[in-house]
Amino acid sequence: MPDNPVITIDGPSGVGKGTVCLFLARETGWHLLDSGAIYRVLAYAALSRKISLEDEHSLSDLACDLNVVFKRSNSEEKLSIFLENKEITEQIRTEECGNAASKVAKYPLVRKALLNRQRGFSKPPGLIADGRDMGTVVFPDARVKIFLNASPEERVNRRYKQLKEQGFSVTLARLSAEIAERDTRDQLRTESPLKPAPDAVVIDTTDLMIEQVINQIWDIIKQDISEFS
Repeated sequence: MPDNPVITIDGPSGVGKGTVCLFLARETGWHLLDSGAIYRVLAYAALSRKISLEDEHSLSDLACDLNVVFKRSNSEEKLSIFLENKEITEQIRTEECGNAASKVAKYPLVRKALLNRQRGFSKPPGLIADGRDMGTVVFPDARVKIFLNASPEERVNRRYKQLKEQGFSVTLARLSAEIAERDTRDQLRTESPLKPAPDAVVIDTTDLMIEQVINQIWDIIKQDISEFS
């Protein structure tokens, strides 16, 4: 397990993980791992190369050679994602890619192939890790673990608004069904199911503005931040 300090932010889609993690990375100056994006990149690469999402071994081989890089913009407000030096940030944010990512993430060989790659993001001065199993599997020794949640209805509404603002064509009914299906798959898979770590702080963001969520987490983190420095 790496010696560098790690803060994990886990939870399903639509709870504000991405915004929170960008803020924390900016304020701390630490590295940022968007583990969900890695699975989306893998799904995107598989779809682009006509690899079946049911072919666990081929997906695992692809995961071993996945050349993915995260770059924060100068304003630190956006995370850009590159596959083999090509930016694919927008392409992997579609619901199709998200559903495909959830499907490939269920395979033990795929998760094993990506485990060391994810742990490799932990470098000085520290890491903010965004995902679904960061605190339970990838960084079980993380000093601070946060699990964000929200009601299904609120998560669907947030995701709908986000996709519409990005120019995607989507309906609430279809989006609700897709998110429910993904939640069930993520929560019931035998390998690294979506759940809070026993020592995680769970925050329900349903009735909170993103600024309130950030402030709550920052209050938790700043108690230990001097020790991390």
